Parts: sequence; structure tokens; C-alpha cells
Amino acid sequence: MQNRTSRLALAAAGVTVVLWASAFVSIRSAGAAYSPGALALGRLLAGALVLGCVLLIRREGLPPRAAWRGILISGLLWFGVYMVVLNWGEQEVDAGTAAMVVNIGPILIALLGARFLKESLPPRLVAGMAVSFAGAVAVGLSMSGGSEGSGGSSGAHASVLGVALCVVAAAAYAGGVVAQKPALAHGSALQVTTFGCLVGAVACLPFAGQLVEEAGRAPLSATLNMLYLGVFPTALAFTTWAYALARTTAGRMGATTYAVPALVVLLAWLFLGELPGPLTLAGGALCLAGVAVSRSRPRTVAAPGTAEST
Repeated sequence: MQNRTSRLALAAAGVTVVLWASAFVSIRSAGAAYSPGALALGRLLAGALVLGCVLLIRREGLPPRAAWRGILISGLLWFGVYMVVLNWGEQEVDAGTAAMVVNIGPILIALLGARFLKESLPPRLVAGMAVSFAGAVAVGLSMSGGSEGSGGSSGAHASVLGVALCVVAAAAYAGGVVAQKPALAHGSALQVTTFGCLVGAVACLPFAGQLVEEAGRAPLSATLNMLYLGVFPTALAFTTWAYALARTTAGRMGATTYAVPALVVLLAWLFLGELPGPLTLAGGALCLAGVAVSRSRPRTVAAPGTAEST
């Protein structure tokens, strides 16, 4: 039974990272027509609507009172601050720099999880995160045009404001994950995600005027991409994330997201025709290798006369 639960949690995490990777492709289209706050609000409203309908169909109702503290904090930090600030930061720095800076988030999750959730930091987790972060830096450098022949853009730019915004986004992401973990001990993944998304949407309501104005002149493709962001990388992916997070540590889940840069490279190749260079491919491979190491468990040596345990 425990092995089945572990496999389901791993599958849920896999769905999350694939959909979060796909979000980068959609953000490129939607972000050209919508400002950071309007894009975040539109995405969250679409996500909250879908999640609310599913919640009603399943008749799960309101989460228990003990879950609300974590829901409110994660909703404000992760669904609210993170989405707006990251959208803004990516307008101030190139995509590669944003990817490198935001990828300090999993490291912060592991450190905050150890401090506030009393989670351990196994050597394999630390080693895997180090390998994955090196891969994320390699992918970021290639995307920033930091290496000739890497397939990166020659128009890289990075302002101090942009880097600072990406640091804030990484910190908000980490704080939101660590706050969400205790809430999942009391509420279901669907409840925690639905009301976290709703809290984020309410926090973004000051951008409602911008959303209405920009939706009136945005091309249909940009609006469809915004809706896709709300339904799949938000409603579905955040729910599968919560399901997996409830069944493992915050640090291990954070490390799993290092698979996202590798998947972004693949999706950009398939859907945008961006052929990855050697540095990009090597960085993606390192990201995946680090995730594999961080999620592996040391083999238990069986005692004499007993069956070996795995």
C-alpha cells in the first residue's frame, strides 16, 4: 500500500512539473498582451473557477479551521505575490537570468523546511539539489546568450530591479510551499489548492481594471494562453502538487521542480522551434540527474536471515 501511494505521489509530481514547464511557453504569448498583474489575476480567476466547480461536484466543502492559516499564507505568497512578481521580473530580465535566480527557490524550500517543519536534509537530497542547480545555471546561461554557440539569445539583459524581483519571487514561492505543507495535514489537496487560489485572486483584484482593458484589445491567442495557464498549470498542476506534497517532504518536492528547466528546453524545441545547443542539453541532463539523486533512497541492508528491504 505504501509503495502504491509513493508511486501515485511521484506520478502527481510528474504531472505538475510537465504542466509548469508548459506554462513558460504560454506565458510568452500571454505576457506580450497582458501586464504582470492582469495576467496573474486572469490566470487565478480561471483556475479558481475550475477548482470551485470541482469542489462543488465533489462536495468537499470548506477546509477545516486548522488549515486556514497555511492556506492564507500560501495563497498570498505563492498564488498572489509569486505570480505577479515573476511576471514583472521576466519583463526586466532575460528568461535565462530569471530561470537561474528563481531556481534558488527549491534550496530555500529545503532550508525553510528544515527550520520550520523540522525536516531532515539527507546527503542525497543536498547533493541532488547541487547537481540540479548547476544544471539550471547552465540552462540559464545558454538562454541568456552567456555562451557562444549555445543557442542562447544575443539580446540578453538583466536589470538590478529584475534580479531583485526574481529573488522576491523565489522567496515567495519557498515561503508559500512551506506554509502549505502543514495545511495539507488538515485539509485535502483540492481544498487547500482551491482556497489558496481564491486568496491569491482576491489579493490581485486591484489589477481588475487592467485585466478588463487589456482583454478588450488582446489577440485571441494570448487570452486562450491565459486561460490555459489558469486551467492546467494552475488548477490541475497545483492540485497534483498539493497531493504529492502531502505525501513527502517539502525539500524533496522542491528538488523535483528542478526537472522543469529540462522540460522547458524540450517544449521550446518542440513547439517554438528553438534548437537547444550543447550547453543547454548538458544543463537539462544535469537537472534531471540531480532530481533522480535527490529522490533516491539508500538501499537498506537486510539483516542476516531476513529478506532484503528496498
